[in-house]
Amino acid sequence: MRAAGCCMNDYADRDFDAHVTRTKYRPIATQKIKPREALLLCASLCLIAFMLVLMTNTLTILMAFAALGLTVIYPFMKRYTHLPQVVLGAAFSWGGLMAFTAQTGALPAQAWLLYIATLLWTIAFDTQYAMVDREDDLKIGVKSTAILFAEGDIFVIAFLQVFALVTLAFCANYFELGNLFQFGLLIAAGLFIYQHTLTWDRRPEQCFKAFLNNNWVGAVIFIFTVLDFLFR
Repeated sequence: MRAAGCCMNDYADRDFDAHVTRTKYRPIATQKIKPREALLLCASLCLIAFMLVLMTNTLTILMAFAALGLTVIYPFMKRYTHLPQVVLGAAFSWGGLMAFTAQTGALPAQAWLLYIATLLWTIAFDTQYAMVDREDDLKIGVKSTAILFAEGDIFVIAFLQVFALVTLAFCANYFELGNLFQFGLLIAAGLFIYQHTLTWDRRPEQCFKAFLNNNWVGAVIFIFTVLDFLFR
């Protein structure tokens, strides 16, 4: 579904990408593939995903339709709202809820806490991503949280990151995670601080570097979650 979302995104942005420095070499923008081919690949990937979800329970299958809806509408949100990053966060985080329903057939409070944490984190890092394209987006009329937050962008990102970590800390109580997990959150906080040293001057290449650094944030939280389970 992540790959299907990329196909839909490139299809939706086919008239914009050629005018944005970062995206001007995408396959549809350079006419290496046709828009129809992107849609066919998207449909094929969605079909494969649906075949997989049929192996789960009814609630998870129903939630898959909501996931599909989010995947389809997200790429078009930048035309109508300055909050497309919120829709992206909702889409990215939905898989976590589906994991809970697939395993337990229910959506407990801790599942929604994880959803909120992931949503906040996604809005933060995708705003960093949008900062890379801000000047081009302003010229072509595309909306984003980077444009909405303007000079307050790095402060809003910091707020989102802090509350994502706080929410994860609350999750620790539900999942009986201990000191190792909390230590992982401290390392993640350090990585967030490092990202702000990169984005302080709002240079596009540094903002993109900060965005990519979130790979390490996710890796750290995952590793220390596993370690906490192994050595609890």
